[in-house]
Amino acid sequence: MNQQTTMTVLYDGGCPLCSREINHYRRIAGELPIEWIDVTWSEADLGRFDLGREEALQLFHVVDANGVMQVGAQAFIALWAVLPGYRWLAKLCRGLGVAPLLEFIYVRFAGWHYRRRCPEGACGISPKNPKT
Repeated sequence: MNQQTTMTVLYDGGCPLCSREINHYRRIAGELPIEWIDVTWSEADLGRFDLGREEALQLFHVVDANGVMQVGAQAFIALWAVLPGYRWLAKLCRGLGVAPLLEFIYVRFAGWHYRRRCPEGACGISPKNPKT
């Protein structure tokens, strides 16, 4: 993250569902200092996060403003906490302590999605530049 960035979001830009959701968040985020990294892009520097491409594709990752890597449901909650219109959802999730339930559901969905997308256990996704 650079001096201006307060959060980094690592997402699967090759997944239509994931891309729609991230594009929605990006519109809402507007000018917030969030770095959005499509992990399917061959130029994505995942090494700076000590993260491999396959690992990044398996679960949603966010590096929060404190430089802490959040994964899975906690990553969504961290992102929601900074987005206008979603802050209430993050507060609700934290206040009600539903993160473990969300994690349980998300991990199963993400596992199913990864196995479907990468059936041999390694994604042969053709890396692309997200700006094209």
